[in-house]
Amino acid sequence: MKRIVFSGVVVWLSVMGNVLLAGDFSWEDIGRENLNCQALLVDAQESKIIFAGKSGNILKTDNAGKSWRRVLAVKGRDADINALVMEKNNCNVVYAATGNGLYRSSNLGERWERIFRGKAELENQCTAVLSTAEAIFVGTKAGLFISRDYGRSWYKQQTGIGSGCVLNIESGTGQNAAVYLAASSGIFKSLDDGQSWERVFVSYTHRDSGEEMVKEEPDQPERLTDINFVKTDIHNSNLLYFSSARGVYRSSNQGQNWEKLTEYGLLNRDVKMICLSDSSEIFALTSSGVFLYGPGRWVELSFGLAAGKLNYLALDNKTNIYIVGEKGIYKANPKNTSNSLPSVLLQEYLKSEPSIRDVQEAAIKYAEVSPEKIAQWRKTAARKAFLPKINIGLDRNSTDLWHWEGGSTTKSDDDVLRRGRDNIDWDVSLSWDLSDLIWNDAQTSIDVRSKLMVQYMNWNISTIVI
Repeated sequence: MKRIVFSGVVVWLSVMGNVLLAGDFSWEDIGRENLNCQALLVDAQESKIIFAGKSGNILKTDNAGKSWRRVLAVKGRDADINALVMEKNNCNVVYAATGNGLYRSSNLGERWERIFRGKAELENQCTAVLSTAEAIFVGTKAGLFISRDYGRSWYKQQTGIGSGCVLNIESGTGQNAAVYLAASSGIFKSLDDGQSWERVFVSYTHRDSGEEMVKEEPDQPERLTDINFVKTDIHNSNLLYFSSARGVYRSSNQGQNWEKLTEYGLLNRDVKMICLSDSSEIFALTSSGVFLYGPGRWVELSFGLAAGKLNYLALDNKTNIYIVGEKGIYKANPKNTSNSLPSVLLQEYLKSEPSIRDVQEAAIKYAEVSPEKIAQWRKTAARKAFLPKINIGLDRNSTDLWHWEGGSTTKSDDDVLRRGRDNIDWDVSLSWDLSDLIWNDAQTSIDVRSKLMVQYMNWNISTIVI
């Protein structure tokens, strides 16, 4: 039976032959023993320049990971590196949102300055950052702060968003691009560079009005929010995505209406973040894997990668994929593999596998319902009518009594009734029921076996092929 199940998996792969397999490319460890990284940034113009953040340190490589060096040490009780962002119009400017304020470098990470520090502990824990031509937005665990003078002064956004945790900030492209913000209370949109905000999606755990889009499941642990990340499409300003503990959602009208993408193939629907490639391919990161969204399904790209818990996902301008996590920093290039499964690889999977007919025969043999055996049963059942039923009877007669009288008055056993010998009667009878030549009760059991054989054949076809 193990052979049968494995055959089903392989035939399924042949049906899904237009889907990318993780085996089409390999993952390269470029972390050089830098473990437990939390964030990653790849230079938008030069992919050899990469920044990585781990607790208390920001690392940089100028040679695509061959060597790393520390460019910033973050001190404080909470020194996590939560986000690394490059200014869109100036790749020399890099921002780092840390647990101890917001840092900025104007010379590609060589020198840093802290440009924001919150008054309270939660305000000081920066979680997200976005720089536009009009303002700098920094998200904290206690709300959103905005600077319109390039970081010299800051004010807290008091209306619309509240003082909840900001998860990430994203902007569209072109003039008058919208700014989107994922927070613990929902997804927010601003069309005037942060002057006002509209909530376009309400967090599952913070609904205060209206009908819930997705009901809470009682077996899930309680969490601050189900929303994780918001992302725009650089080629279509109307397309907007967000990831959550319940999968990925998409809006084609800037958040006015939402549809949920399928979970099929997504091994863990708690998606931490999503990235879009230059060709608008959707990549999703969970704590245990990376997935690519195809027509109606997700395909895992990190199959076989033992990276531990995954924390961040990034792409570069050469279609490379980067993962940072518990056991290092990994890089892969799935170029030319996202649209078709090479026939050579498929043949390699199938060359040692039996056909569907072989699988059916193995299942029938296992259940002992082969058609030859059923036909033999029918012939044997018909011949049975020629054999008679034999009945043997046995009867014992013990009523023979006798006595002897000798006329003696002194013998104690004289004139006593005695039992005689037992008489045994026996008989043998033969009988035939010639109607069994046409139909007998054994046919019912045989027909059940025949039906079971058909079910096994149809089950294997539907289970393996569909």
